[in-house]
Amino acid sequence: MPGQILTGPYGKALDFRQISQNQITLSTRKPLRQMFNRICNAAVVEAPLKTQTLGELTRPQFPILHQEVNGKPLIYLDNSATSQKPNQVRQAMEDYYGPTGCNSNVHRGVHNLSSRATAAYEEARDKIARFIHARSSREVVFVKNASEGINLIANTWGTANIKQGDEIILSVAEHHSNLVPWHMLAARTGAKLRFVPLTKDGTELDMAEFHNLVNPKTKLISLVHVSNALGAILSTDEVVEAAQKVGAKVLLDCCQSVPCRPTDVQQLGADWIVGAGHKMCGPTGSAFLWGKLEVLEQMPPFLGGGEMIQDVFLDHSTYAEPPSRFEAGTPAIAEAIGLGAAVDYLSDIGMEKVHAYEQELGGYLYQQVLFALSHYHVVLKQVGLFSSSCLCQPLGLLPLAGVATHACILATEKLFSTITGVWLFKFVCNARQHWLLIARMQSTVCVDAAA
Repeated sequence: MPGQILTGPYGKALDFRQISQNQITLSTRKPLRQMFNRICNAAVVEAPLKTQTLGELTRPQFPILHQEVNGKPLIYLDNSATSQKPNQVRQAMEDYYGPTGCNSNVHRGVHNLSSRATAAYEEARDKIARFIHARSSREVVFVKNASEGINLIANTWGTANIKQGDEIILSVAEHHSNLVPWHMLAARTGAKLRFVPLTKDGTELDMAEFHNLVNPKTKLISLVHVSNALGAILSTDEVVEAAQKVGAKVLLDCCQSVPCRPTDVQQLGADWIVGAGHKMCGPTGSAFLWGKLEVLEQMPPFLGGGEMIQDVFLDHSTYAEPPSRFEAGTPAIAEAIGLGAAVDYLSDIGMEKVHAYEQELGGYLYQQVLFALSHYHVVLKQVGLFSSSCLCQPLGLLPLAGVATHACILATEKLFSTITGVWLFKFVCNARQHWLLIARMQSTVCVDAAA
């Protein structure tokens, strides 16, 4: 009924009406005031009645969520940037450093603490391998973030195999971490970067154009599996098949897919994937690179130092086998153990359940938002949740209401310069033209109106 407040799936009221109009940066503009009032007066679409949702079951395990921001209960929608950490992950790291812990260096000590630390570190690698269905834990390389994993490939395999005139296929939807390393490699080698555009409706990659780009000069195809900005899911079978026809390698950025759905690297068929531990309930500074063992074995080292060597002489060195070859120096041991605990946490829930609940939340949020904007013609067809960008900040609503969202435009700047001409809807108010911008992403919705 008019006047009711939009609620989330936990029954928490998002009472935007308690935010004074003068707190909204652009509230003097009538179109914004009208949108503000419409959202506040929208009828509630009730969430499906259940005994207890997955969110209700897991929320108590995340103490950081039990706080208020600006006097409002914290609503955290920034998982595409980093997820919060459950008690189990925090406890695993505290146990490593605690009174009965095993804080020590790995692989090089002969005492009890080092042996236990090594066992816990390698057990975390085993857990990741099982989680993504790798053939062997030797295919899992610990890195501090996905950016490092992509840079590792660019500076090892890329430097050894990409030559002047070769082509690397990317897309306009790539995160900067899957864009800038290839800029740098192309500048060093003289390779050419080719980009898959979006479809005309701006909602997914244009696979017809992708096939037009693939040719015998193509040496690498590096694409996002699930876009943090569009929510679109890549047709990996199609990509891998096209790559194999011309002998190209395939790298998938799986930072947004591994935390939200079952992942089987054997089915994906890529040569490498990268995943960010901090986006799957693990600690910051934890991530992994998976690669086919036969590909990793042909790659030179990335960094030099301890741990990655086999033998060291005064004038030369020989190198360890993967994955040690790519893990120079003392690793982030506690973070790797924390990531292993995060894998246990997600595995205990079941990734099928996680994916199903994401779909449920996404459908509910779509229903609410589209009702509030029902007098506009809006087509949003991707699956999954929404995500917001800093384009919504001029409204000044979400932060003031204790809602934390992600500024995706800061991570995919080129994409937004591409799609803003696609998802601009014109409407007229008081004989003036205004624009409504809807950006479809992965965790919430971005709505902006401006003169």
